Order: sequence, then C-alpha cells, then structure tokens
Amino acid sequence: MPPKPKCTKEDIIKTAFEMTRENGIESVVARELGKRLGVSVTPIFSNFKSMHELEEEVRKLAMQEFDKYIADALNYSPAFKQFGMQMIRFAKEEPKLFQVVYMQEHAESLRFDEMFKRMGDVVKVCVEVVQKDYDLTEKEAYEVFSQSWLTTFSLCVLEANKICSFSDDEISEVLSRGFQAILMLVKSGGCKVVSVDRESEMQSMG
Repeated sequence: MPPKPKCTKEDIIKTAFEMTRENGIESVVARELGKRLGVSVTPIFSNFKSMHELEEEVRKLAMQEFDKYIADALNYSPAFKQFGMQMIRFAKEEPKLFQVVYMQEHAESLRFDEMFKRMGDVVKVCVEVVQKDYDLTEKEAYEVFSQSWLTTFSLCVLEANKICSFSDDEISEVLSRGFQAILMLVKSGGCKVVSVDRESEMQSMG
C-alpha cells in the first residue's frame, strides 16, 4: 500500500492563499511554500503543472473572499453605494487579496469594457440595480456604473497600497458626490468633451 501523501492539493492551495493574504502573491514561490507545508517541492509540482496554475487557484479563493464582502449589498439602500463601500472595505482590510484580484499586471493592457467582462456577475448586478433604482436605460446605467467605478477603484488602490486612508464617512461622502454628479450628467444628456489644444491655448493667452 503506497504511503499517504504528506499534503493534499487542498492543503497546498490553502497554504498558498494564506501566504498571499500575508505577503502578496509574489511570496508564493515553490521553495517557501514547501517550507511552510513541511515538504519538498515535489508534492507541489505533482499536483500543479506550474506555479501559475496554483496562483489561479489562489485568485479564485481571493475572489470568494471578495464575494463575501458584497454578498448582502442588495439588502441595503442605496444598494449600488453599498457595493462601492464594501469593495473599498475589502481593499482596506484585505489589501493583498485585493491586489491579487484587481491589480495583477496582464500580458497586455485591456480595454475598459474588456476589463469589466472579467469582473463577472458583479458588473451585471450593479448595472441592473442602478437601472432599476434610478429609472435609467441599460446604456445610461452602464455609463453611471463605469464612471462611478473609476472613483471607487481609485479609493481602493489608495487604501490597498497604504498610500492614503479614509474614514467611512469620508468614503461615503466621496462616493455620494461622485455618483450624484455623474447621475445628473447622464440624465441631462451627457457633457461636451473639450479637447486640450496647445495652439488654441496659446492664442487665447495672446
């Protein structure tokens, strides 16, 4: 009868997740992971084709943690604002997990719409909530969501990287002001985009 393995695939994923939570996905290297598990690197590569494959499993767990933060947002009013508040709270309380979910460098930059597609059902739910609560078309709701998300994501990045910290009241105020401004803009038919032109600027100064 063959000897039982010293660690299972689930043990490896769980330990790699905890290492990520503490020090970031960059800390999950085979040798250090083996030390934490008390084994050689052999069981790791017996269960995973590469460290990249293991990292993908860690990202799935990190996304599950994020889902827990926003799970009951629909029970609040306004629900869309609660999504934003909870996303920022996740970045503040679980900075390394936020980074692995939302701040990993891609092989090449994504377009704005492509990035939202990778966020899964969260985008769809948020757009539906905004459309229903504020009597907007789907296109208008998507515009409100996408522009509001830029503000929310900016606050998340500042918190996750410990660049700047905000109180809950400050976050609430920033989100409310930004959302109301965007909503008014969309309902009024949008805004005229003014391009920056150095020649015109110089002529006006003359």
